[in-house]
Amino acid sequence: MTPPDSVSTDVLSPPDRSGGRPERRRAQRRARPSLGARVAGVVGELLLTAGMLLGLFVLWQVYWTDVEVAGDQATAIEEMRQGFEVPEAPEPVQPRTDAPPVMEPVGEAESLAILHVPRWGADYEVPIREGVGMWDVLNSGAAGHYPGTAMPGDVGNFALAAHRQSYGAAFEHVDKLQNGDRIIVETAQAWLVYEVTENYVVTPDQVDVVAPVPGDPAAVATERTITFTTCHPLWSTRERWITHGQFVEWIPRGEGVPADLVEEN
Repeated sequence: MTPPDSVSTDVLSPPDRSGGRPERRRAQRRARPSLGARVAGVVGELLLTAGMLLGLFVLWQVYWTDVEVAGDQATAIEEMRQGFEVPEAPEPVQPRTDAPPVMEPVGEAESLAILHVPRWGADYEVPIREGVGMWDVLNSGAAGHYPGTAMPGDVGNFALAAHRQSYGAAFEHVDKLQNGDRIIVETAQAWLVYEVTENYVVTPDQVDVVAPVPGDPAAVATERTITFTTCHPLWSTRERWITHGQFVEWIPRGEGVPADLVEEN
């Protein structure tokens, strides 16, 4: 393509047999774009390129990151289950309400349990990993366990964070949870069942939502609770969506699975 400032005069005007040089020079001058037009053209091309790059970034952020981490999620779950006891009975069993077994702490970014939320579908299961680091935990598609909060099954607040969009979007449908919905944490020893008690929105500085007694950092915990935290609204970090749940029952892994998971499958 011929550059704008070197347009061929052969295209604009045939040669003048009598010399015609002044006409050719005048034609050249008339054809040459002004500085403003050239600047506008360059700016337009840059904006077009930027728009294309932005579109590709959105496609990568929204779609491709989910594809990338799907394999990581499945691999983490498969590796954990290799060390889990296989339930003997495929049908539901009578749950227990006494104190459940408590997990030992694990290292940073190590897998510790599997999260099930029947409200989000029969095939919903994501790994839970220690810590809330962006690249080593949350961007792997896992739900991250806030360090220092209770371990699964322990008295206190078992607090988790996860993405609401991109990178697997583990908490994408958190706003669909209703009071009484079941949250099931699968560990090597047991199935721990919690029920949703409340949902609300806070600002990012309200860290007392992950305290042993949510909202009351000075209180001593006497109950087993679970907390979800994630960004709100979608595609924004302005606020945090909070979901709390209360422990209700548990089933030893070797005896069967919770009725909720049997019914869903």
